[in-house]
Amino acid sequence: MKVTITLKNLVKGIVLSCCVSGAFAAELEKEDLKFGFIKLTDMAPLAIAREKGFFEDEGLFVELEAQANWKVLLDRVITGELDGAHMLAGQPLGATIGFGTQAHIITAFSMDLNGNGITVSNDVWREMKKHIPMENGKPVHPIKADYLKPVLEKYRNEGKPFKMGMVFPVSTHNYELRYWLAAGGIHPGFYAPHRGDITGQIKADALLSVTPPPQMPSTLEAGTIFGYCVGEPWNQQAVFKGIGVPVITDYELWKNNPEKVFGVSKEWADKYPNTHIAIVKAMIRAAKWLDENNNANRPEAVKILSQSNYVGADYEVIANSMTGAFEYEKGDKRALPDFNVFFRYHATYPYYSDAIWYLTQMRRWGQIPEAKPDSWYMETAKKVYRPDIYRKAAEALIAEGRMAKSDFPDFASEDGFRPPQDEFIDGVAYDGRKPNAYLASFSIGLKGDETVE
Repeated sequence: MKVTITLKNLVKGIVLSCCVSGAFAAELEKEDLKFGFIKLTDMAPLAIAREKGFFEDEGLFVELEAQANWKVLLDRVITGELDGAHMLAGQPLGATIGFGTQAHIITAFSMDLNGNGITVSNDVWREMKKHIPMENGKPVHPIKADYLKPVLEKYRNEGKPFKMGMVFPVSTHNYELRYWLAAGGIHPGFYAPHRGDITGQIKADALLSVTPPPQMPSTLEAGTIFGYCVGEPWNQQAVFKGIGVPVITDYELWKNNPEKVFGVSKEWADKYPNTHIAIVKAMIRAAKWLDENNNANRPEAVKILSQSNYVGADYEVIANSMTGAFEYEKGDKRALPDFNVFFRYHATYPYYSDAIWYLTQMRRWGQIPEAKPDSWYMETAKKVYRPDIYRKAAEALIAEGRMAKSDFPDFASEDGFRPPQDEFIDGVAYDGRKPNAYLASFSIGLKGDETVE
């Protein structure tokens, strides 16, 4: 213990002496931290910040602890057992508006873009493939849910409910799977929390339910579900095990969609503001390291992530998606350099428009049961997404010479909204400033004053 304390004091002294001429030399309120994560490759910024010494550069001593599932992770951040965590982008928003759990959670750091896939069982794939156009002997991508619809109808005629897995009710995966299904004319079901129904299966053609990410392949193999939406490496593992086929990635569903965030409680952020900025600084550096030189560091990152204390999957399985390619049907490996993006395209900046997209999906599927004005979406996004904290961390890195201005959005003009996006699989355009108009553009889903009766 004496050795540890001495070493920590030594590192702290080095950090303070290094920062004394920099912009961010404020005293840390807390140095020993414990963060939670789920075994997914997109927890990489946390693992890299720790393994490459970026946390220590800020005077932080971080323990990373894998959590059993997303609910446990969120609960432990709320109770203070964890200082912060790798979170689904919908978790801080869902908790703050009181869906499932009521707690004010904030995020000042987006962890990545893309990184998910939708996989179906071999039996379902064989049926789908009969309807999918082929080119040079291979299926034409992206594969729409239109080709799943006749399979689903066959199952229905045989009296078999069509079940699929997703990782959490407010997960990106739930919304992406619903988006894909609805774009193909398959109703994924409504939630009705105002009448105590949080199954999400009201009026559903396909029944979606929660399964923890690492358990997806085994649940598929057991025949409990016929497909799922999850992050990596659990789609690629289905290919390696020969039990399923990823039919589409979320990059093809919505190009460069926002994914995980780093979340802390509002109470924690208010109590430890300097520590929070230091954490964001370290994670920005980790994200840049992951993407720099055209992903040159990814093989080293995969080696780190494959350790049992992080993702703990085989190197080859993680490398499949992290190093620029994605394998669909066994042997059908295609280049997908942006499947995992950690820093490019301002991936780490917490855009209000990203938050509002998640809120529109909560409203579309009934998790927000009643109509809200556009102003409510904006106010809620500002409560949860905190680009002001991100900006302080980024400006400190610039002042210290660790990063360049060009690495970040132009803070003087940035308003927190990405330009309107139209690279969705259904061609529907999204403008974060007009959430109700966006909702009105879908044929399936709540809009206007509609409610689930």
